[in-house]
Amino acid sequence: MRREDMIAAIENAKDVHLEQMQKIKSEMAGKKVDNPTALGKMECDCGLWFHANEKIMKDILGLQLFERLDKNHEQWHVDYENIYNLFFKEEKKGFFSKIIGTSKANMMKIDKGKLYFSELKKDTQELLNTSEIALRRISALSGSKFS
Repeated sequence: MRREDMIAAIENAKDVHLEQMQKIKSEMAGKKVDNPTALGKMECDCGLWFHANEKIMKDILGLQLFERLDKNHEQWHVDYENIYNLFFKEEKKGFFSKIIGTSKANMMKIDKGKLYFSELKKDTQELLNTSEIALRRISALSGSKFS
């Protein structure tokens, strides 16, 4: 793999996850969004690319940075799944939600969603930071490491 292709793929992954944050924010505000965010890291185009190129990524980044990037990406999707389950997953109305009333239940849901979203923002920043480290490593390596 060429250095330029690897850099472009990581830059794209950063951009995609920032776009997903905007999409999630819009969804939480009640707006209809096409092409919903992937739930799992292996349902995400970035995760698929990353693991399809796992051997070379480990060689270029080193095992520790590879695993850190993979873990950050996985955590991002795990925390997104909390938001998805709270706001977008079809749910059946339970007995207690009927008794409590929808407005109080919705306020609790919104507060919980804000908490989850703040965690997702932290995950995003960590993913971006780790991606930057990977980009610096890729840029600093000798050209002989790349095909």
